[in-house]
Amino acid sequence: MDEIAKMSLIEHLEELRYRLFVIVGFVFGFSLVSFVFVDVLRSVILVPAKGLSLIYLTPPEAFLGNIRLSFTSGLFFSLPVILYQILAFLLPGFYKEERKVLIPSFLAIGALFYLGLFFSFFVVFPLAINFFLGFAGEELLPMFTFQNYLGFFSRFHFAFSLVFQLPLVLLILGLLGAVTYDTLRRIRKFAFLGIIIVSAILTPPDFFSQLLMVGPLYLLFEVGLILILLVEKRRRKK
Repeated sequence: MDEIAKMSLIEHLEELRYRLFVIVGFVFGFSLVSFVFVDVLRSVILVPAKGLSLIYLTPPEAFLGNIRLSFTSGLFFSLPVILYQILAFLLPGFYKEERKVLIPSFLAIGALFYLGLFFSFFVVFPLAINFFLGFAGEELLPMFTFQNYLGFFSRFHFAFSLVFQLPLVLLILGLLGAVTYDTLRRIRKFAFLGIIIVSAILTPPDFFSQLLMVGPLYLLFEVGLILILLVEKRRRKK
């Protein structure tokens, strides 16, 4: 805390500019490498769709889609660097005891983000895309444009990466004393309604995608409840 107290406003801004410069540099570098291997990335995102062929309808669509996919990949690979730079910027402003909470929290954010992403890719997204492909027939061929499929894929996976932060959020609120196990247990019904609303907002606008998120999100809510209960038991022992 003393370190940051001695820093002037200009030094803070210089530090922030340096951190942002590093983040932008890594995102740009990973995006550039991803663009070189964009054909491989395109094959990867089509794995859950079992070899579905994509089309593009306008001359620049394929090029713009490749750029969008490369940038998304760049963000994916740069996330550890982004979290580290944010943590390094914030850390001097906290006391030693607070740092013991802050550092594990940032590690958990990254771990839960990737966990949600992989859960979506290997478990939930294949169910969703194959459900929609099941409506195809001889007179109705599935012909997805590159941009539309990429948009559906990106939004779906980002939503699951985001909601997987729920146990961590509840744990932090429990540590701060903002919520208790008994309170959350009493409002389970309202929490379930909120989960339905959040699922409708985060997922693509179709009922099946929303339904696929409701179950995992509610389980994550229950995990958060268990974590808060463990925190309260530990406090009582102390």
